This record gives sequence, C-alpha cells and structure tokens, in this order.
Amino acid sequence: MTFRLRISPCPNDTFMFDALLNGRIDTGGLHFDVEYRDIEALNRGVQAGDADVSKISCAVLPAVADRYALLDSGAALGRGNGPLLVRRAGDRSPIRRVAVPGVHTTANALMMRLFPRITERTPLLFSQIAAAVERGDFDAGVLIHEGRFVYRQRQLELVADLGQLWERTTALPLPLGGIAAKRSLPEAMRRQVETLIRQSIEYAFAHPEASRAYIKEHAQELDDAVIDAHIALFVNDYSLSLGIEGRRAVEALTGIVLRSKAQNNEK
Repeated sequence: MTFRLRISPCPNDTFMFDALLNGRIDTGGLHFDVEYRDIEALNRGVQAGDADVSKISCAVLPAVADRYALLDSGAALGRGNGPLLVRRAGDRSPIRRVAVPGVHTTANALMMRLFPRITERTPLLFSQIAAAVERGDFDAGVLIHEGRFVYRQRQLELVADLGQLWERTTALPLPLGGIAAKRSLPEAMRRQVETLIRQSIEYAFAHPEASRAYIKEHAQELDDAVIDAHIALFVNDYSLSLGIEGRRAVEALTGIVLRSKAQNNEK
C-alpha cells in the first residue's frame, strides 16, 4: 500500500524520515509518496484532506481532529526550542505589524496567547520573514526552523523567546508540530506507520551522518553547524514518543486529550 506523505523540507523532518524514505529500514511492504511543503501549506493540506500522513502544526489539530489522529512518534516538541520574536537591532518603536509563518501555525497561536494586543499579524513564508523584517516591511517577525539560528546575521535582535514564555506559564514543553494520520485508515495501519516512524528516528540517532546528503538536498541553510543545532533542538525523546508529559503539553495548547499507547491497545 502507498501512502501520501507530506513533510517539511527542514532538517528535523528529513533527519527523522530519511531511513523510512531511503530504504534504510524494512517498511513491511508499505510505501510512501512524499512531497515537501512549508508548514502552513502542510496545515492547509490536512484541512483539505489531501494527505494520508502529514506533518502538522499542533495548533491546527482542533480544526482537523475529526479527520486526523496525532501519532505518538515524529513530534517536534521540547524545551528551549520555541519560535523567536525578533526586530531590527536598536529599533525601539512600538511593535504593531508582525510577520508570522502562517495563520494555523503554533507560532501564531503563541503570539495570540502571549501578545494578544498585537493584532496585525501577517502570514508569510517562514524563510522570507527575517529578510522582510530587516527591510522594514514589518515591525517584527516570528522565526521558526533554521531562521532562529541565523537572525543575528541580518542585524536583528531578540524581543521574546515564545517557547520560554510558554514554559514559564505552563511548566510544560512546547508542542510545535507532530505527525497526523487520517482516521479513515484502519487503526492497525496507523499504528504500523507510527512504529515505522519511530524506527526511522532510532536509525537516525544510531547513524547520524547517514542522512546528511538527503538533508542538504532540502535545507534552507547548508552549514553543518546550523543543521546539527537544528536537529539537536527539535529531534529528541519526545520525537520517539510523546509520553505523558508530551500529551499533557498538546492538551494545554489545543484542549484535545490524547490517548496513550496503552489506552489505544485496550480498545
């Protein structure tokens, strides 16, 4: 069987999915037709139902939970890895116009929750936000993915680390994104995909250099140090399994209660 798989081209996704997509693990006869999309395009895709398995922002889960189930593996969730609100260095004017990496992203959800008075938020492709702020098109911008590592090269400065603010107010890790599978797929098949993703991540951890060429085919930033920092920040034990704390974090952000693997096995 072939699944329509949609992930981002960012190093954390390509690192996690390399073994699954490039024949490094046994997929048990399952095949994946992969497309790479910006996170907001991924969110729109699941809202349109055009993927069987897809990376999503956790913030979009309430809008698609009737059609998609969040898998236990493949998440981008943790501490110290949140979106960054930045502005031009030395600029002290009021922040009114902010570029965000998509209406349905966790970054935008955090802006709404943490900075409710900033209502003029404009969606922009994540890779274009830093340059737009540098040009003065916006008072500030929210950076995700590789952009959070290189913004100082554009003479930008940090206003707020949205992940740190989330952690201070909730004492929970920040659930940025996850992998969702269509509920119309048999549950046993969703669990098989979930297991394959976990095995792919385990392979990536055991062979960290195996995926480097594949990662660089798709990455915005090709510097090895940036790629390593990106992977280290977004791929961790929560990527292998959300666990109790990860499920609590998703619930705190979305209001959706996730079943544990044990609870699913009891059904």
